[in-house]
Amino acid sequence: MKLSSSILYRIASVLLLLFAAGHTLGFRATKPEWGVDALISSMRTIHFDVQGFSRSYWDLFVGFGLFVTVFLLFAAVLAWQLGGASRETLHQLSGVTWSLAITFVGITIVCCMYIFMVPIIFAAVITLCLILAAWSAGK
Repeated sequence: MKLSSSILYRIASVLLLLFAAGHTLGFRATKPEWGVDALISSMRTIHFDVQGFSRSYWDLFVGFGLFVTVFLLFAAVLAWQLGGASRETLHQLSGVTWSLAITFVGITIVCCMYIFMVPIIFAAVITLCLILAAWSAGK
């Protein structure tokens, strides 16, 4: 079965929304068996001044985690919009479509190097959808 670029972008969009939700709900979670309670406590309680702001490492961790969520939501909206675009429009936006696909190749690599299986799977499937969609739209 051959999937059109429109369907592939829409699938990627839904996966990106699920990825964003899972990331947002999970990135601050810890389990007692991990033995990181003391580390998390120090990340939350030790503050330092950076460029006129008092911050902790927990602030930076949460801030960058939410930064990732916002990016994933933007990517979901972009993929959805690309899924509704005409073939001619997609051809004109080939730089955008391939940039999005290549960005997710990088995200997949980062997930493989530093994260764990669920994000790796999400990133890989999204990447596959985006590459196939960009390829299909370029024909």
